[in-house]
Amino acid sequence: MPLTDSQAKALKPRDCQYKKGDGKGLYLLVKPSGSKLWQHKLRFAGKEKTMSYGSYPEVGVAEARRKRDDSRRLLRDGIDPALEHRKAKAAAKFGVENSFERVATEYIEKRIKEGIAKATEKKLWWFLSLLEADVGRLPIDNVSPQLLLIALKKLEAKGHHETAKKTLSFASRVFKYAVATTRAESDPALLLRDALTSPKVRHYPAITDAAKFAGLLRAIDSYSGYPSTCIALKLAPHVFLRPGELRKAVWSEIDLEGGSWTVPAERMKARKAHSFSLSKQVKELLLEARTHESRKSYVFPAYHNNTIPLSENALTQALRRLGYDSETMTAHGFRASASSLLNESGKWNPDAIERALAHGDSSAVRGAYHRAEYWDERVEMLQWWSDYLDMLKAS
Repeated sequence: MPLTDSQAKALKPRDCQYKKGDGKGLYLLVKPSGSKLWQHKLRFAGKEKTMSYGSYPEVGVAEARRKRDDSRRLLRDGIDPALEHRKAKAAAKFGVENSFERVATEYIEKRIKEGIAKATEKKLWWFLSLLEADVGRLPIDNVSPQLLLIALKKLEAKGHHETAKKTLSFASRVFKYAVATTRAESDPALLLRDALTSPKVRHYPAITDAAKFAGLLRAIDSYSGYPSTCIALKLAPHVFLRPGELRKAVWSEIDLEGGSWTVPAERMKARKAHSFSLSKQVKELLLEARTHESRKSYVFPAYHNNTIPLSENALTQALRRLGYDSETMTAHGFRASASSLLNESGKWNPDAIERALAHGDSSAVRGAYHRAEYWDERVEMLQWWSDYLDMLKAS
């Protein structure tokens, strides 16, 4: 006779466990402890097997019968229900352990072990935080292009077009890692490349007219302030470094005797070490910095704390004090000024100029070849450039 709910509730424990049948192989196993477990005895391929469907009353009579009938349908179709049950449990566990958030976290930790910069690590965690609410808890192989697009469109709706693009790129790297570690079959982010609004290209204001640039150089020479700021500002037109690459310079990366400067990969935008030769003028400025340096590692230590470099806005603030507003010239703009005037001179191979600006090559082999190929020309070009700046100031 099938069990009723009231009968199941009324079953009392005994000294030894016992079974109370419900029909078609389904029964309640009542243990001495008082727990009641649903079990189903069946045969597949001539072998007897026992399926467990949970405990009563968490799993009620009706639900236990549904599970039993599902197993019987699988048997009818020649499928082992015990095996299917194990696969379903494994899939559920796999999904929880391989959510987008879990895989992304694993990917970020892998990149940290590979030596990424702290700033890059911070950005990766930030990108993950932007996706957590929408897709973070989903099994990574269940994240569809549509679900990912919903998360990215929320960023676009706030006007954060550049952030949306970079977050999409981060998601793509996570999916590729998931594919490589056999937890996803494809990268749905690839399908969204043209779905987002392209952000406006940011151009840093820069002076590219030779006569006006000469005026800027003379103004810089007249600037009086904290020595580290003065020297960094004088060096900026000569060395083509981005502001962060310049202000965080340490003495160990500069070889004054050998006449070279190698910025380590972790401080370069492309995460590749960048070497360049020192012109006579650059050497003189660095020797001047030696007389002011705090005997700490930074070439340009901060004013109030010589164990840290100049602040992020030090060079920009100096330019503002000289009368150059944000629409006219920026600390980053010295690179554009150099690129424009060097190309305008017609004296140098455009590829040599690009290498001097640390614009990498997409091919590692080709990039390495070009760095070697243009080194001699770059040495000559950097000395010519420093001489040209002196000529401009004197003109």
